[in-house]
Amino acid sequence: MTTLRQLLEEEVAVVRTFVGLLEREQRLLIEGDVDGLPALLQEKNEVATRLAAIAEQRRVVLAADGLSANRAGVAAWFAAHPGENDARTAWAELLPLATRAQELNRLNGEVIQLRLQSNAQAIEALVGSSGALGLYGPDGQSRPGGGGRISDSA
Repeated sequence: MTTLRQLLEEEVAVVRTFVGLLEREQRLLIEGDVDGLPALLQEKNEVATRLAAIAEQRRVVLAADGLSANRAGVAAWFAAHPGENDARTAWAELLPLATRAQELNRLNGEVIQLRLQSNAQAIEALVGSSGALGLYGPDGQSRPGGGGRISDSA
């Protein structure tokens, strides 16, 4: 049977990997390198799936002792197992890592929103508020829509 210590140590390693992926995602987003995002998203999904499985295993282990799978349940488990120093060390490492992952995820969401707003503004500027593609005439002045004929003189 997997012990809580083993689960916590594995969770620390997986969350550390997840933080690295979030940091990489942030760099790609800031640099505007969208080509690297699909593969990264696949990796993030795989790691998130693994984290969910670990959390479920932790819930099962704690439930076997009649405890909930939240911080209070873990604290009660530590109180009942005072000699589990390695588990306590892993838990102490896990909490700030999880907070870091949550913060990075929030910041990445904000960067994505800013990119979306910027793209929407750029499209609006190109298309115009009427939604019709504005074209320029030979005199350099904007003409609405594509109602005119195509000029073959340059």
